[in-house]
Amino acid sequence: MWLFNSSIGKKVIMAVTGMALILFLTFHMSMNVVALFSAEGYNMICEMLGANWYAVVATLALAALAVIHIIYAFILTMQNRAARGTERYAVTDKPSKVEWASQNMLVLGLIVLFGLGMHLYDFWAKMMLVDLTGNGDLAHSTDGAYWIQEIFSHAGYVVLYLVWLTALWFHLSHGFWSMLQTMGLSGKVWFTRWKVIGIAYVTALCLGFASVVVWFYIQSL
Repeated sequence: MWLFNSSIGKKVIMAVTGMALILFLTFHMSMNVVALFSAEGYNMICEMLGANWYAVVATLALAALAVIHIIYAFILTMQNRAARGTERYAVTDKPSKVEWASQNMLVLGLIVLFGLGMHLYDFWAKMMLVDLTGNGDLAHSTDGAYWIQEIFSHAGYVVLYLVWLTALWFHLSHGFWSMLQTMGLSGKVWFTRWKVIGIAYVTALCLGFASVVVWFYIQSL
């Protein structure tokens, strides 16, 4: 089947899974921003998204999408390297029109993956996983505001999260318009417009996450 066997099909899978992950990040960021205004409101959302069947299904679906996205990223990277052969070892000037993020998407993806694992350990494992298993700090398993205040009171975590969000910005800013190009939205006029829209969207997304990190760190001082 061309969707799985051809390079174009693999890029389509990358684009679709990438869009799903961007939509999830948008929801997640919107949810986190609530904590800036109301701890009670944020905890209501956390309780609603606790160990309910729909939350568990959504978590498993997200995990599957992330795994598929990562696997196909590695496949496409290896195929591109194989296609270049020994040319990749030649000393050449980098093309001026090739963005830095485009040349380093795999490295950025690995940093994003590390940050995702850190985030799952800091929040998901201490909340939904505790609810599911009954093991751990049950008193705070739906108290997301408590964990935000606790984790972002440590400067080391703040630095790690900001590095993660920076890598996420570079990864998504390139991935957003690359995804649209894969889906056929590559006209000269609208491609430039979509690129600007994508950068603005991704910037707002990452700033939303970063504002929570920085605000709660400042509050802890």
